[in-house]
Amino acid sequence: MENMFSIGELSKYQNISKQTLIFYDKIGLFCPEYVDSKNGYRYYSAKQIDYLDTILVMKKIGFSLKEIQEHMKNYNIENSISVMTNQIGVIEKQVDELNHIKNKLTHKVSQLKAIDFSKKELVEIEEINEQYILMYPVESPYTPAKVSIATKKCLSEAFAKELPTFFQIGVSVPLKHIVSGDCISATKAFVSTEKTNESENVYTLPKGKTVCAYHFGDYSTIGEAYGRILEYCRKNRLKIISDSYEFCINDYITTGNEKEFITKIIFYLE
Repeated sequence: MENMFSIGELSKYQNISKQTLIFYDKIGLFCPEYVDSKNGYRYYSAKQIDYLDTILVMKKIGFSLKEIQEHMKNYNIENSISVMTNQIGVIEKQVDELNHIKNKLTHKVSQLKAIDFSKKELVEIEEINEQYILMYPVESPYTPAKVSIATKKCLSEAFAKELPTFFQIGVSVPLKHIVSGDCISATKAFVSTEKTNESENVYTLPKGKTVCAYHFGDYSTIGEAYGRILEYCRKNRLKIISDSYEFCINDYITTGNEKEFITKIIFYLE
């Protein structure tokens, strides 16, 4: 048709799929000026190309299709200034969130790169700074499945409340379990976070003196690392005053091979 564009032509000119144009038509966002009653072919006028440009620009800026549709019912310079000014605020928030994620990922990558395999058999004394964890109890009988559920609760709350996380999970095992030889029955699961009043499940791990060791490999063999810690404390007459805190340095988030798992274990000392 003269001075009209078929859906195929418009798709090519605007670098947009036919399926997208059909969808826009169905939701009433961008409808063809003419539809052939015989074959159902859609045709668009030259003027409509500018209208489609506006939709695509607003979509690129970050507006939802519903927001675009509502805005374009009766838009002018005044309300365009209003909605775009508001969108600047939305974008600034997204930039802050992305920078936060970038910083945490950078920290995680640095942590993985800094792994010192020479410490595989070592037990060390370490002064740690105050840190925060979002923690949930693990339901009895403290199986791996129960631990996984508690971990998911931590992550779900962190995401729902937009709490800062470090992409690092962990568990706490009671000292009495460990002494009795049960080193895998964790009673709490946690994710590392920052100080916040947004959740009653955020706890402080205080600054203090700790004894620590690394476990390399499958979690089921972590008892060997606990044995090293207990023996070290016995020989050096050190008194453990806390349950253990296991920080997963390399886990299922960063590897599919359990032999590559790395866990840092700490206890607070008197």
